[in-house]
Amino acid sequence: MSQPSSDTTRKGNAPYRRIRVIINPAAGQDRPILGAMNKAFHEANIDWEVSLTKEAGDGLRFAQEAVAAGVDAVGVYGGDGTVMEVANGLIGSGVPLAIFPGGTANVMSVELGIPNDLTEAMALVRGDTSFVRVVDLGRIRDRYFLLRIGIGFEADMITNAERDAKNNMGKLSYILSALRTIPKRQIAHYRITIDGAQVEADGVTCMIANSGNIGLPGIKMSKTIDVSDGLLDVLVIRDADVGSLLEAAANALGMVDTLQHWQGKQIEVSADPPQHVIADGEPIEPTPIVAEVIPQALKVIVPRASVPNATAREIDRQAGEPPSNAP
Repeated sequence: MSQPSSDTTRKGNAPYRRIRVIINPAAGQDRPILGAMNKAFHEANIDWEVSLTKEAGDGLRFAQEAVAAGVDAVGVYGGDGTVMEVANGLIGSGVPLAIFPGGTANVMSVELGIPNDLTEAMALVRGDTSFVRVVDLGRIRDRYFLLRIGIGFEADMITNAERDAKNNMGKLSYILSALRTIPKRQIAHYRITIDGAQVEADGVTCMIANSGNIGLPGIKMSKTIDVSDGLLDVLVIRDADVGSLLEAAANALGMVDTLQHWQGKQIEVSADPPQHVIADGEPIEPTPIVAEVIPQALKVIVPRASVPNATAREIDRQAGEPPSNAP
């Protein structure tokens, strides 16, 4: 599907006349979204409809149906897991994704500068303050990921965070889960192959990251991780004691850069002993794993101000380029 012209975008006329919004009613934030959507889209003269997910796979199916129906954009309200499922249905279609944050962490929306305020996030669909950014995806086995693969300690921490605690305490639930998980941490020996080159490292967590954000504005695991650079980043945390966690936090703040860190297009990881694995917060099969980057696989509607160094001409040109290496 063709993208709106740069002239239409800059004049402020809503370039997305038809939008399907996929809502996860079990998302971490229980907010009155329908009224906000009705107001925002009615004022922009946007024709919109809603689909509610009930079980895993609904988001993917609804997104595919929306593309087949010829919508101009697909919106998603939910957490990072819901965003990724909907994104799976848009890969290679050229139909942009509009993210309306509704989960516990909303890491991808933070990564892309999308406002947490629903009214502000929905206003991006009008087009006068937004553009379409092309981002990479990672692929592992038969599924894609937007954020990262977590192996070992991170996988155990996310898996152990209870649903009720996530709903009631948000990000604090992950901290509590980490405190429960630290005494049970297990050091593994990682064998990592990066574009054919082998490295080995010992640690409690290995991450394969497409996005470096941890859910807080301006804070990334490493300053060099870029969701649009055509590369995956591999990071190993040596031990989950207080010193290592402080080191990781300092690295995220850009104060030091001492984490073991590599980049590549195809990453293979095995662990001895085998470890649990999560992809964008969802458990998958344990190690060994193989992940690869899919460059420019997804288009996302983001604020123009989120990439201050990009000119309008560069943004519009990028938005018009088709994704490469997508199925």
